[in-house]
Amino acid sequence: MEEAKNSPAQAREARKRVLSLIQPTSVPTLGNYLGAFRNWSAMARDYDCIYGVADLHALTIRPEPPQLRRQSMEMFAMLLALGLRQDNSVVFVQSHLPGHCQLHWLLNCCTQFGEASRMTQFKEKASAHADNVNLGLFSYPTLMAADILIYQAHYVPIGDDQKQHLELARNIAERFNGLYGQTFTLPEPFIGKLGSRIKSLQEPTKKMSKSDPNPRASVSLLDSPEQIVKKFKSAVTDSEACVRYAPGKDGINNLMTIYACCTGKAFEEIEREFAGRGYGDFKAAVAEAVVEELRPFQEEFRRLLAEPGYLKQAAAEGAERAARLAARTVDKAMKKMGLWQI
Repeated sequence: MEEAKNSPAQAREARKRVLSLIQPTSVPTLGNYLGAFRNWSAMARDYDCIYGVADLHALTIRPEPPQLRRQSMEMFAMLLALGLRQDNSVVFVQSHLPGHCQLHWLLNCCTQFGEASRMTQFKEKASAHADNVNLGLFSYPTLMAADILIYQAHYVPIGDDQKQHLELARNIAERFNGLYGQTFTLPEPFIGKLGSRIKSLQEPTKKMSKSDPNPRASVSLLDSPEQIVKKFKSAVTDSEACVRYAPGKDGINNLMTIYACCTGKAFEEIEREFAGRGYGDFKAAVAEAVVEELRPFQEEFRRLLAEPGYLKQAAAEGAERAARLAARTVDKAMKKMGLWQI
C-alpha cells in the first residue's frame, strides 16, 4: 500500500521555526523595515514563523499605562500591516500568554547570577536609568530566552547588539537539557545581508536607531512623505559629489544601500543612473523611493487602526494559536523539573 502523504499541518510542523518579537516602546525605523520586517511575510513560505509584540519587556522602564496599551495595539497593527496574517504566521501579544512568565521563572532558576550581570545591555540601561535599576531589567535577558525557547525556535532574526542575549538563551537551554534531559531546541541567529545594516542619516558610521536623540538621523515607518524628503535632504554625504560605492564614503554608501533595497537595483546600475549628477538629485530619488516603498504599509496600518474590533479579534486568535505551542514546552519543562502536575 502506498504510504500516506504528510498533511499540510504535518508539513508545517516539520519546517524550521523562526521567531521574532519587537517592543512597542517606539515606532520602528526604516532600518528595521529594510533589514528585517519587509522580509517577514515572505519568510512564511519557507519557515514556520512566529511574531509578537514584547509588551512585558517594556515594563522595565515604567511606561505610562494608557500609552503602553495604545502602543501595543499600534505595534500589533504594524505587524499585520506588513502582510503577516494568522493564516501564514502566528502573530500575538506577549502578555496575552501567561506561559512566557511561567517559563521565565523556571529559566531564572537555571541562570547563574554572573551570567545575567555580564549582559552589556543591563549595564548600559542600569547606567542610563540609575533611579530605576529593577529586577525586571536584570532578568530581562532570561525572559527573552523564555520567549525564544517556549516556541522551540530554530532561528531568531537578530542584530549585532542582540547576539549576547541569544548566546545566553543557548547557554540556558544547554544547561537545562544537560540537567533534565532534552527539552529545548538550541536557537541559531538568522542575520540578513543587504539592508541589515542601515545607518544613521546624520552619523553614517552608526546604525539607524529609533532611540537616536537626533530626529533627523532616522526615518520612522510612520513619517509623512514631507518628513521623509526633509530628512534625506539633510543626510550627511561627502565633498566628492559622485554617486559611487567606495570605502570612506559612508554617507553615500548608506544612501545607495537604501536605494538598492527600495528599487532592487544593483550598486553598479545606481552608479550609471546618477553618473554626472549631483547629490541633490540622488537624495531626492532616494527619498521618493522610500516614500513609495512605505506607502502601502502606511495605508494598511491606518486602515487597521480604524478597526479596533478586528485587531482584538486577530490578537485573540493569535494568542490562542501561540498558547497551544507554548503549553507543550511549559508542561514538559515543569514535568522535567519535578513539579507536581494535576
